[in-house]
Amino acid sequence: MIQTQILQEAPFSPHRLNKYASLHTCGNGRTGIRGCHEEAYTDQQRGMFVAGFYHRANATEVTELVNLPDITGMRIELDGESFSLLSGTLMSYQRELRTMNGELYRELVWQSPAGQQFKIETRRFVALAPLALVACRLTVTALGSDAHLCVSTGIDATQTNSGRQHLNECSVRVFDHNVLQGCYQTTDGQQQAIITSRCVIPSGASSSFSAKNRQLLQHISLPLQAGEAVTLEKFSWIATSLDADAGPDNTWAQRCLEALSAVAQQSYGHLLMEHTGHWQHYWRASRVGVESDDPQDQRALDFALYHLKLMIPAHDARASVAAKGLTGEGYKGHVFWDTEIFILPFALLNAPEQARQLLEYRFRHLSPAQDKARRNGYEGALFPWESAFSGEEETPEFAAINIRTGQRQRVASALAEHHLVADVAYATAGYFQATQDGEFMQQTGLALLKETALFWMSRAVRRHHRLEILNVIGPDEYTEHIDNNAFTNYMAHYNVQTACEYLRQSGHQDEAFFRRAEDFLTQLYLPQPDQQGVIAQDDTFLSKPQCDLTAYKTQQGTQAILLDYSRAEINEMQVLKQADVVMLMHLLPAQFTPHCQAANLRFYEPRTIHDSSLSKSVHAIVAARTGQAAQALQFYREACRIDLGDEPHSSDDGIHAAATSAVWMGALMGFTGLDYQSGELHFRPALPQGWRQLQFPLCWRGSRLKVTIEAQQFTLRKTDARPLTVRVNGLSHTFTESLILKGSHDEI
Repeated sequence: MIQTQILQEAPFSPHRLNKYASLHTCGNGRTGIRGCHEEAYTDQQRGMFVAGFYHRANATEVTELVNLPDITGMRIELDGESFSLLSGTLMSYQRELRTMNGELYRELVWQSPAGQQFKIETRRFVALAPLALVACRLTVTALGSDAHLCVSTGIDATQTNSGRQHLNECSVRVFDHNVLQGCYQTTDGQQQAIITSRCVIPSGASSSFSAKNRQLLQHISLPLQAGEAVTLEKFSWIATSLDADAGPDNTWAQRCLEALSAVAQQSYGHLLMEHTGHWQHYWRASRVGVESDDPQDQRALDFALYHLKLMIPAHDARASVAAKGLTGEGYKGHVFWDTEIFILPFALLNAPEQARQLLEYRFRHLSPAQDKARRNGYEGALFPWESAFSGEEETPEFAAINIRTGQRQRVASALAEHHLVADVAYATAGYFQATQDGEFMQQTGLALLKETALFWMSRAVRRHHRLEILNVIGPDEYTEHIDNNAFTNYMAHYNVQTACEYLRQSGHQDEAFFRRAEDFLTQLYLPQPDQQGVIAQDDTFLSKPQCDLTAYKTQQGTQAILLDYSRAEINEMQVLKQADVVMLMHLLPAQFTPHCQAANLRFYEPRTIHDSSLSKSVHAIVAARTGQAAQALQFYREACRIDLGDEPHSSDDGIHAAATSAVWMGALMGFTGLDYQSGELHFRPALPQGWRQLQFPLCWRGSRLKVTIEAQQFTLRKTDARPLTVRVNGLSHTFTESLILKGSHDEI
């Protein structure tokens, strides 16, 4: 059995309720349930989300991922005392997410205010198969004398998205004295959800039911004999109108009852065993192992891969990965550029069919993207900065109120942060490089590449005897409405260049397109390195005054600088949320010399606060690729603490999905120098001091590979005998089953 790390909660603290609710989320890519305690706490934010289940609460709001009715809550009374970790005495406490099988486990001994002691164990998991199943178990033991237990649990539809109610109750019913079912639909009637739950209670227990105030509950009462454990198991079936077998007919609710009945005949333990088998298959296919002098390195990688499994909707191309995955309400569950640039590479090199689905999500929304381009006066496709289910623009018009100025900041991303268009093309090209999936390119990829290329050719304007891209926002969102952003220009150039390459290879006959593209490629202004090798982030950045960022760097991730400066003031200083040029070096390393990459890292890092959760991992990758292994490891470990650290950026409203994936990227693309965007599988190993071995699987053009990197050896094995060519430190090697290169990293 694969033994991955266990993510333990620190000693219980009410101040960390929502941090661990995010970190301890259970899920399967389709459903995510926050790792909240079963008992209620005032500040605890419960959440259950289904990928793609969006709704707009009213005309003044944007669409958001709906927080569905809760099924995990329990009111537990012991001899008339309500169980709470805020009352009585906590004698012992253990709570952990078992990442090897996705089970959230808690065991504690609690002494009630009356002095009676009880051992309480709670367990839950969201099944990998069937995807609609959620299983929970409660075990209570009276440790002193006999006692009495009362449990109330069921389906709680009082859940909202931070006060916004999305669902109407259609019906709530009790079947056969042991099954609860609630049928709900969004207030516009467009989406439906059916939640069915059944409690398996021990003999001697009595139960009753209530349905009021949007809560359908079962109330269970039973005696506790001293020293004897009593167990209650609860199984739930989460169905939505997105499911393939959903339908408007009257049999849907009945089918949900039958599906739940079939699985509830089995015990929690048996279902967990099957569930664990599915997780073991995932870990064998995907796990990255590191032998390090710091066990936190492995812990971070396991955490990252666990959550990557939870966030990618492998079951449905109509959904993509939200900025917080399915772990919270942050960013309203919207899809950003993060998916294509940070999350898709993991899917591509581990389960390429999932990467294809993430691109098909964009292709399904090509028409709305074309409409947005036309509305803004452009050709081709302009994808929304924030996307949900429909493919329409979902970016809010205003951000939060600036507490220094009292003004609401208008969000300009939807109007000017257009690099997303090139990011989609970049991911499309990378997918084909890694898979050689010709069918995808013919049916999907070529259209994405051509429409995104058309956008850039219409977006550029002729000025100063060249083509320029004006009034944009790069990934660095502290610098707005600038001209000739280096990241945007280079990525747009790459977009058009790859579109031409693949369209020509496919026999595309649109000569007018090719002539126009060639003019764009030769005329587009690409900022060049100066004598020191530095590329200007945009036309005006280098002429702006510098600012001492020392104090803000110690508070990175908090946007503390906004307490001292308005966004308009920050825009006129050399202050970066994340460094666009460093990001560019990460994505297109073949276009820049190692000297140029190192020069830009050296120049821009002192000007970067790292308020973006993506910043440190990218710096780690570029530092590793330029031979600065010690600095790379420092950046990497700081990136690993984005969610796992004692003072994370903020995980209360969900983990940082892209930053989580960047932990995987930092290890592989940084310390192994992995690159595939140019069409070859390329490694440039650079293990940092303290890392003795790094081992990981890859999927490349239909072959399953196992890579092992040690200080004096590089080993590449695969499961088939087809010849494969890879480049290691620039040298080409062709092999069939295994490749072993001995020597130091520089000598290989």
